[in-house]
Parts: sequence; structure tokens; C-alpha cells
Amino acid sequence: MKKVYGSAAEALDGLLIAAGGFGLCGIPELLIDAIVDSGVKDLTVASNNAGVDGFGLGKLLDTRQIKKMMSSYVGENAEFMRQYLSGELELEFNPQGTLAERMRAGGAGIPGFYTKTGVGTQIAEGKEVKQFGGEDYILEEGIFADLAIVKAWKADTTGNCIFRKTARNFNPPAAMCGKVCVMEVEEIVEPGTLDPDHIHLPGIYVHRLIQGSHEKRIEQRTVRKREEA
Repeated sequence: MKKVYGSAAEALDGLLIAAGGFGLCGIPELLIDAIVDSGVKDLTVASNNAGVDGFGLGKLLDTRQIKKMMSSYVGENAEFMRQYLSGELELEFNPQGTLAERMRAGGAGIPGFYTKTGVGTQIAEGKEVKQFGGEDYILEEGIFADLAIVKAWKADTTGNCIFRKTARNFNPPAAMCGKVCVMEVEEIVEPGTLDPDHIHLPGIYVHRLIQGSHEKRIEQRTVRKREEA
């Protein structure tokens, strides 16, 4: 087994990364930028979608650092669609709930689970089918990522964190399934500051923390025309 690599980027090539976020809501934009700067290649990324053109995971598509996406939605990103249709990007479609459960299962150490979602569709092709109660279910595998990158609103120094409203989305299951989880937050506080009953993700899942400011870009801005008086 090769153990010596010429650069940090080369040593990280080929990772399976679980990324939190939904559209541009709750995406780990600072960590995505760091991955872009690293030059790491041949990434497989499990994420609901791939941001938008030129922002979020879309930056990694622009630089051709992603070879495969495990996603539910390919809209809002023309480059994602172009690479997929041209055969440049491998895509593994997942129903949205299945993708979230595959991440959660990985975090819980569950190698696979059966679900009715996708039975009788292209999603079921090549997957084991088993009957329970006379009905068909397909086997889906848990996702065990090499690295999880997630975004939270606030965390204490031990990693206990709180997500803000819908920005929670895929972040908790993505964090759970990573062998190493790196989280970016808007505010870091001392242990004991956060109400234990309000913790959304325990610090046991978080290995590294960074704090920074975020752009919080709006994915689609719509403005209603002002009505005349």
C-alpha cells in the first residue's frame, strides 16, 4: 500500500465527502473553498445537490475536482447538468429521504436497510429486493464517508452545536457519517453556554471546528412588482 505522497492534495485525492446543505441553505462554503484551494481531485461527493453555478459545490464542478455526485436534485446548476449529460460526471441518483437515511445509517454503523422508496423504478436496478409482509423492499447501503463537511449556526468548543431553522437540513446526518467531521460555525462559545435541551448534534460527531463569516447568498431572488396606488 502506498503511504508516501508528493503533496497534501495528492494524499486527499479520491475521498468520499458527505456535504451538508440544501441548495445554498446551510452549506459549508468556507470548507468548500478550502477544498477548491487544495487542488484535491477525483472526489465523490454525497450531497442533496451541488449548489449553483460558481458557488458552493458548484465551484468544485467548475474546477473538475468532482468525479461523482451522489445526489437527489440536479436543478439550479447548469454546469452540473452539462457535465452529467456529456458523460464527464458520474451521478448516482437517490430519493431525498433515502439519501438522508443512508447518511444517518452510516453514522449509526448500519451497513444497509430496506425501503419501499424506489421499488419498481430505475432506482431499484441492480439492488437486492426482499419481501416483507408480501410487499417488495429494496436494499440501500449506508454511506460511510471519509470526510464530512457541515455548517452550523453556533457550537461550543467541544463541538456540541445548534443549527438555525431550515439550515439544519442534511447537516446532522452528513456530520454523523464522516470518519472525520469538520464543521464551520458562525459563533463558538464556551462549554455550558448552550442549553443541553437545544443541542441538535452532539459534539461526539464533530472532530474539528472553524469559525468564520458567511455570504448567505440567496439562491433565487424573486421580487413582486409594486402595485400602483
